[in-house]
This record gives sequence, structure tokens and C-alpha cells, in this order.
Amino acid sequence: MSAVAIQQMADRVAGLLEERMQIGGRDLRAKLARGGRQLPRRVRDAAVQLALAAEKAKNPKLLGQIDMTAVADNYDLCLRHLMTVDPRSRRRAYFTSIARSVGFGVVTLALAITGLLAWRGDL
Repeated sequence: MSAVAIQQMADRVAGLLEERMQIGGRDLRAKLARGGRQLPRRVRDAAVQLALAAEKAKNPKLLGQIDMTAVADNYDLCLRHLMTVDPRSRRRAYFTSIARSVGFGVVTLALAITGLLAWRGDL
């Protein structure tokens, strides 16, 4: 496997992070710094190892230190996870959680006002 192939793998994972999870950044390392916490630990660790391999691949002397089977395994793990992510369902879940928290706040406020009025005898 060449340095170009490793860089293409890292670019593909970075593209999927941006496309599927809306995580911005200029390269894989920057995207992982911004939104890596949204990934499961195993996938995040695999993506970090892939980013490190891509950095090492830029230097021809360090290219020999890269374990190509580990790079391929990390790439496969990242792809398997990111291909299952549905951007629409993530967005829907995000807005649903906002609506639930606002609704909980409104109900709590209504109960507090009702309790205060009952305590004062105005109800």
C-alpha cells in the first residue's frame, strides 16, 4: 500500500464525517478534534490511528513504520460505522430532544405557578 492510498483512505473517512455527521474541518485530524466525541470509542480510536498513519505517510522514511494491515482494518471499521449513520434521523433526534426539553420546562413552570397560586390561596 502506498502513501497515496493511505491518504485517500483518510480523505474518504474525513469526507464521510462531513457528509454523514456534519463535522467540519480541513482534514481528518481536525474533524476528529471537533466532533470525535460523537463517535463510539472503537471507531474514534481507529480514525485517530488512520489520521496518524496519514501523517506518517507524508514522510517517505516513516512510511516503512506503518502497519498496512492495521490501517486497512481501521479504515474498514470507520467505513462500516459511518455508512450506517443516517443524517436525517440524527437531525430528527436532535430536534426531538430540543422539543422534549422545552416541553419539560414549560410543564415544570406551569406546575410551579399552579403550586404557588395554590399556596397563596389564589387558586
